[in-house]
Amino acid sequence: MSRRDQIRMTEAEVDAFLAERHTMDVATIGADGRPHLVAMWYGFFAGGGLGFWTYGRSQKIVNLRRDPRLTCLVESGDTYEELRGVELVCNGTVVDDRDEVLDIGASVFDRYTGPYTPEVRPLLEQMGAKRAAVRIEVLDVVSWDHRKLGGTY
Repeated sequence: MSRRDQIRMTEAEVDAFLAERHTMDVATIGADGRPHLVAMWYGFFAGGGLGFWTYGRSQKIVNLRRDPRLTCLVESGDTYEELRGVELVCNGTVVDDRDEVLDIGASVFDRYTGPYTPEVRPLLEQMGAKRAAVRIEVLDVVSWDHRKLGGTY
C-alpha cells in the first residue's frame, strides 16, 4: 500500500473532520487569473451541503459570479505527525435568496459564535442584510491524516 493510500481519509472521516470547527481557506480566481485566497468560517445548508456567507460585494463573490471554480482547504495539526486536511475541488454557486442566506448564516453563527436560537434571528437578519451565500458543489476530494502513520515517516 502506498503512503498516499495510508493517509487518505475515508468518506466518513472526511465528513467527521469537516463537521469539526475549523477555518476554511477559500480560493477563487481573480480577473487577472491569480488566485484570491481568504480564510472563512463555513457551515452547512439545512438541505445539506457546505457553504459560507460573505458580503455580496466582496471580491470572492465578484470572482465567483464571473467564474464558479473554487478550491477550499480545511486543515489542522501543528506537527507533521498530527497533520490532517481536506482539499475540496469545487464549483461555488452564489445564492442571493434571503432565506438561504440566513440559513447558512445561522449555521455559521451556531458553529462559531452560537448557540443559534430564535432570539438571535433579528441580529442574524441585520448581519445578513448585505450578504450573499455560497453553496459549495464538491467535484473532487483530496484528504490526508498523518496520524494514520503512527509516528513513522
